[in-house]
Amino acid sequence: MFLVLEGRVREALAAHFRQTYSLEIPVAIEQPRPEFGELATPAAFALAKQLKRPPRKIAEEIAGSISPIPGIAKIEVAGGGYLNLRFDRGSYGAALIAERQAAMPVAPGKIIVEHTNINPNKAAHIGHLRNAVLGDTFARMLRARGHQVEVQNYIDNTGVQVADVVAGFHFLEQMSPAQVRLLAGDPAIRFDYHCWDLYARVSRHYQENPGALAWRTDSLHAIEEGGGPLGEIGRLVGDAIVQAHLKTMARLGVGYDLLPRESEILRLNFWAMAFELLKQRRAIHLETEGKNAGCWVMPAEAFRESGQESDAEDAKIIVRSNGTVTYVGKDIAYQLWKFGLLGRDFHYRPLAPGLWVTTDEAQSESAPAFGRARRVYNVIDSRQAYLQQVVQAGLRSLGFNEQAENSIHFAYEMVALSPRCCGELGIELSEEDRRRPYVEVSGRRGLGVKADDLIDALIEKALEEVRSRHPEAAADYQRSMASRIAIGALRYFLLKFTRTSVIAFDFQEALAFEGETGPYAQYAAVRARNILRKLGERGESLPDFAAELDQAAFARQLAGEDFWQVLLGASQADAAVERALAAGEPANLARYAFQLAQSFNNFYHQHHILSETDRQKRVFLLWMTRFFADQLAGVLNLLGIDTPEVM
Repeated sequence: MFLVLEGRVREALAAHFRQTYSLEIPVAIEQPRPEFGELATPAAFALAKQLKRPPRKIAEEIAGSISPIPGIAKIEVAGGGYLNLRFDRGSYGAALIAERQAAMPVAPGKIIVEHTNINPNKAAHIGHLRNAVLGDTFARMLRARGHQVEVQNYIDNTGVQVADVVAGFHFLEQMSPAQVRLLAGDPAIRFDYHCWDLYARVSRHYQENPGALAWRTDSLHAIEEGGGPLGEIGRLVGDAIVQAHLKTMARLGVGYDLLPRESEILRLNFWAMAFELLKQRRAIHLETEGKNAGCWVMPAEAFRESGQESDAEDAKIIVRSNGTVTYVGKDIAYQLWKFGLLGRDFHYRPLAPGLWVTTDEAQSESAPAFGRARRVYNVIDSRQAYLQQVVQAGLRSLGFNEQAENSIHFAYEMVALSPRCCGELGIELSEEDRRRPYVEVSGRRGLGVKADDLIDALIEKALEEVRSRHPEAAADYQRSMASRIAIGALRYFLLKFTRTSVIAFDFQEALAFEGETGPYAQYAAVRARNILRKLGERGESLPDFAAELDQAAFARQLAGEDFWQVLLGASQADAAVERALAAGEPANLARYAFQLAQSFNNFYHQHHILSETDRQKRVFLLWMTRFFADQLAGVLNLLGIDTPEVM
């Protein structure tokens, strides 16, 4: 309702300016301090520049002449020319009761959110979880506001990391494709964990034996061409690890619509077409001398000409001298396809209900229409900013300036561990590391926390709390509750920090039932539901709120500032989503969830809802409780956080 009134005010003011002053003035709407009303606008200052008159005089003129705006009780002039607007509290409350959760009108165009994007060479780690949770939450928020969203998880199954694991199996462990297939299918072995260790071993072997780097080159060529034992091992590793990643992410409630694979970008000649386009437009050239001789490069001038800032002095290599394509080259082709600019498409096959994967072979089953987006968000950590600039520069050099502007790097900082968390996970630290605020991890060195290990550890810690609070509950029920609390704690912890913040993960901080945590917000939602449940246990049913709370009743109950400010804050979930989307910060919505939980807990402690003797006030308090419960559950759902039955 808050957004409805905000839109109504903006439209009414714009219409009044057109009719009275024959001017089209953008109407900025702000939210002032509570004592000044619910909405404010500095529009009179913008008009003053056009009309050459004092802004306060214009504001007074507007306040005295504008037609009544439904839902607005009063318009007041403040300061040098601000207009403050106060809601009609009775009609606001009545509108919230009458309001039904109608489907949002569908926004034009498709938005692609690409996230997770873990190299399919080993188990997912804690840093990957931040990527997935950020992307998943942002997609949920977009869908909640009526956007058509396609979630993609790009699978780099032909890259260096996969090649190193393939080299490990073939050269170090001397395993055949058949043996790797048996290992991948052995239920007694965590294949993604095995590859985690093998990847670290191969990296150490390269350091000790630099000549062995030829293994990587041989494996890369074989994987790209898709033939021979090395190519077959590459397919086996990629497919098995992707399945492991999907299971890990499903534990967090993270899902996808499409898994585009890099192998198809090569085999369906996406890259070949993009390569020709780049050469034709002279966006890249073949270097004939110097350290990049034999490479196809994009000159540094491409960034300066496109207005992008870059610290890189050298050209960016798109194709190496050995003929293999760099990651960024394939990503340019992929980005062109996302916007429907490549003139060709993948083939698709279903991988799971609602999930498709690309393939290079035509399929009989009809697939949804993928790609052709209006805007693309690439959720990739901030260390990849330069490579994202190269992709944008590639689009611009081909003349696709609008698409380059709509190719958005949704960047975030790394996830580290607190020294206390390292100790709890059994990671040995030096005395120096123990004194650091956080400890960085490295998958290449095998030093890190696997995502599933972290989730399991969180569940075990949450289980201790659940058992202490509900010792009588069945073991399966206790574990189910612990899992929901642990996942809520993890997602909230990864979301509550702004994307530019480095996160130092800490078990105790994440799982606390007090403070700005997921369990605190979950507990408030459970508490609200418990009040309504207790009403049923007394043999009572919820009142007919619409019959007992009319506009006059709401006006009486909301006359005091306490109830009014509580309801006003609780009714701004949609506005909170809009603000979070505009800022590109899911952290803003997480903060709103915490504030909403705080507000309800204060409301709960101040009012004896079930024992209230005044009939109208009791009905109002019960309605507020249900409203809080619904709002909290809805916001938590957008954050990917479940609301347990009990806590």
